Amino acid sequence: MHASVRAALTAAQFDDPEQDGLRHTYLAFLDAAPDGCLRAHAPGHLTASALVVDADRTHALLTLHPRVGKWVQLGGHCEPDDESIEAAALREALEESGIEGLRLAHGPVHLHTHPITCSLGVPTRHLDVRFVAVAPPTPDGVLPEVVCSDESLDLRWFPLGEVPNPELKPLVAAALDRLA
Repeated sequence: MHASVRAALTAAQFDDPEQDGLRHTYLAFLDAAPDGCLRAHAPGHLTASALVVDADRTHALLTLHPRVGKWVQLGGHCEPDDESIEAAALREALEESGIEGLRLAHGPVHLHTHPITCSLGVPTRHLDVRFVAVAPPTPDGVLPEVVCSDESLDLRWFPLGEVPNPELKPLVAAALDRLA
């Protein structure tokens, strides 16, 4: 996992200086924390998430996160058996949405660091590596049916221009740019 995150971040290209600065910070973090991809690393750890969009690229699937109390993209902790950061993001998106056949666009689209008290039960930091996942097309262009997991309070499709959490606007913009 550690090597896959390093490779993904080394290859990532961000035009935004803040995003590129975070990329360098994440790489330095990985140098200092060999176990920094695992939730057991209490000072902070990398997480993987995906903004799931429908095949027509008009809607985003968001979860009402129980710990955060806001609508956010799907994602979570990397697991020891995840082969890569991309695999972790895809696994989380499938587990939290129930949508089979999700496809990740190449490479991370956005980075975000935030303080949180996660499943460790102590304050920590998540260094989130964010991807965009596209749902397979559905008959008649209807939005894919979803299955709300026990990790969510609710799961809902929102028009991309109307995501209810303003903190997600940079992620939505980055995702649409990558898919263009």
